[in-house]
Amino acid sequence: MTKDIRLLAAALPAALLASLAGCDNRPVKDGPGATTPRYERVEPDTDMLRGAVTPVRVGELGPSFAACAARGEPRTRTLQGPLPVRAAPFEQAQQIDQLPPSADFHICSRSIDQQWFGIVYDEGGRAAERCGVDRPVPARRDYQGPCAAGWVSSAVVRFVSGIPHDLPAQPAE
Repeated sequence: MTKDIRLLAAALPAALLASLAGCDNRPVKDGPGATTPRYERVEPDTDMLRGAVTPVRVGELGPSFAACAARGEPRTRTLQGPLPVRAAPFEQAQQIDQLPPSADFHICSRSIDQQWFGIVYDEGGRAAERCGVDRPVPARRDYQGPCAAGWVSSAVVRFVSGIPHDLPAQPAE
């Protein structure tokens, strides 16, 4: 057993030197022969996102459904003031319009994270028939109609029925 300990004691410094032989304090080479590029952390540039535009898509549910299958309006209890409409589905995107608390609009699509709705609306923030999104379209596509389109936060929107609020009351029979 003493022989094994002496052999281990003799091999330990050699193993230690062999493991340190791979350590090098020289900087990582960039360019030819380098296998890993240098990693440099940069601060996020939120101004870069301001110019981003994401078109609102219509026909998401297919050709058997209306191009925009839902309608919505601002949640007046959650929202203080006008509803901001953005060019893309994120907070840093440019605000392209604002809708009054009495607005109603077509909801055509959602962002991947479900936090933004792609909407279509007419002047004054109205879900108008002339926008052409209450009829089916043959395939999914970007909205290119006569009305305005943009993105609003889903947290401040509530769904409403597709029946207009200003229908005359039917007398009971």
